Amino acid sequence: MLKTTALTAAFALVAGAALAAPETYSLDTSHSQIVFDYSHLGFSTTTGMFGDITGTIMFDAEDPAASSVEATFPVASLMTGFAGRDEHFLSPDFFGAEGAAPEVTFKSTGIEVTGDTTALITGDLTLNGVTKEVVLDTTLNQQGTHPMENKPWLGFDATTTLMRSDFNAGMFAPAVSDEVEVRISVEAMPAE
Repeated sequence: MLKTTALTAAFALVAGAALAAPETYSLDTSHSQIVFDYSHLGFSTTTGMFGDITGTIMFDAEDPAASSVEATFPVASLMTGFAGRDEHFLSPDFFGAEGAAPEVTFKSTGIEVTGDTTALITGDLTLNGVTKEVVLDTTLNQQGTHPMENKPWLGFDATTTLMRSDFNAGMFAPAVSDEVEVRISVEAMPAE
């Protein structure tokens, strides 16, 4: 009886060691960006981008729903391809309103796995001093060894739709669409 108990305990220890623990990854700022599109008076679709994204992903390969993500980027990283428009967007009419935060943050609150490489990531987005819950429709593009860095790497794409007016940036809506389509692409490497 004692041998059986010891053997069972040994198997339990080995099995526990074999399970992968969640790993912490840091976002690769040089290969992470947020792109947004909106309709300008119905005449054109204007595109912009935010960069300088930093953050962490706690990735649980055994139980992806137990993973989490936090990300931050400066509003001042905004680029639309036209300096005058960038300056206007950073003015009090949009992102420079009194009391507005100079950074945008996202912190996940839950993950619903929807497929082998897909999930809906729910989280709190704080933009322009306003926090709202958003859902990111996310795809794991690849998990593997980076061919140049020779270490584990992750790559994700995600989409969501935001209403500018929800974040005190609704000037000229609805003529300039209140609805903004957002596309996110990030890479992440093991945290050091």
